Amino acid sequence: MINLGFKNLPIRNLGATDQLALLRFGALLLKIGLTFFAADTFGLSLTSPVLYWGMSLEALYLGFTFWHRSSIARLENGFFIVLLIDTLFWISWLYFTGGATNAFISLLLLPIAIAAVVLPQWAPWALALLSTFAYSVMIFSVPESQMKHHGMDMSSHYLGMWFNFLISALVLTTSVAYIAQRMRKQEVELSYMREAQLRQERLLALGTASAQMAHQMATPLASLRLLVDEAVEDSVSDSEILLEMNTALVRCEQTLNALRMATESIREQKQSLLTADELLETLKQQVLLLMPEINLELIHVENNQQEAAQPRAIKTDASLLPALLALVENAGSASLAHIGEAKVVVSVMAATEKNRLCISVRDFGVGIPKKMLLQLGHKLVESERGMGMALLLSNASVERLGGRLLLGAAKEGGTVAEVCFPVWHNDANGECHD
Repeated sequence: MINLGFKNLPIRNLGATDQLALLRFGALLLKIGLTFFAADTFGLSLTSPVLYWGMSLEALYLGFTFWHRSSIARLENGFFIVLLIDTLFWISWLYFTGGATNAFISLLLLPIAIAAVVLPQWAPWALALLSTFAYSVMIFSVPESQMKHHGMDMSSHYLGMWFNFLISALVLTTSVAYIAQRMRKQEVELSYMREAQLRQERLLALGTASAQMAHQMATPLASLRLLVDEAVEDSVSDSEILLEMNTALVRCEQTLNALRMATESIREQKQSLLTADELLETLKQQVLLLMPEINLELIHVENNQQEAAQPRAIKTDASLLPALLALVENAGSASLAHIGEAKVVVSVMAATEKNRLCISVRDFGVGIPKKMLLQLGHKLVESERGMGMALLLSNASVERLGGRLLLGAAKEGGTVAEVCFPVWHNDANGECHD
């Protein structure tokens, strides 16, 4: 979004395109005032009727661009084209009102200044080159009679004006454009930080509520364990039903224990190094224990023999495994709904050139719409299968460990969730470095 920064003006509540349109209308009014009311005062030479036709054409052009300002703003180079044509109108007006002898020749800097603030760095350079070329042509086209005023040679004065214009254009295209670029970059970073802060606040609220509910579940689960044990001893019910109840209860107890351990580990900032093989083996064991219905296929892709001899490791804590399990569970549900089988493929590959270890989880579902791909993992999204809370929590855990979660479509169909982490190495002293 373009921001002209008119914070102290009455038009600060207008949009950027409206502010730019008012500024361009103000420039036209200035030309009209100088041409019809102050020409003699400032020594403007009005010798050609082409000037009036040009100003009429400019008025029509401004009306057209104002009417279609929203469409122009959506074009990739719309504002640059508008400022380029404005520069041509300024050049024509200056040429027919005295050329290089016009006292208002510095108004050619106005489109350059606007471009330096709101457009990429190449745009003010292009306008500066055009304006400097036009000014140079007007300097060399000044008649000898106008170079002398009351017997004085004004050529050095006009040459100094040209040189001053060149310096001003260079300042606008370098310093001002650089400052504007840095301000736009800072605005983007601040916007990203605000979004990240809001996301962390939502995650903190979710984490607090989850911890409270987990604490509340501990007592009823303990009571349920006693009842199941008594029922098993007394054999008062169907043994298969009791077995299923006991399996579900064991899973709940294991999840609560894992939650307590993870909370303690995160609070004490305990981290450990895991190689790709260790990570795959741990993930396989947890899936078999907690999600035996999932058909899990593990693939470890080794780029070269050096990688096989020196396994790469990533620094993790207790929050990584639950994040990966959530991705596997989501993938299994998507595959089951589409092909009738909870099939999931997990592969690990080291990106040697980027010094990163990437873990991809692929499902065989129908895929995720492109509009949702950019939102999942960053906010809660309404969908048929839920609100994307598992992906939101997994993404937060991955980012906290210095990784990155990306979602994309698989070539053969389905969705691929890829998690990449920086690789850590052991030096000669046994210390770890990234």
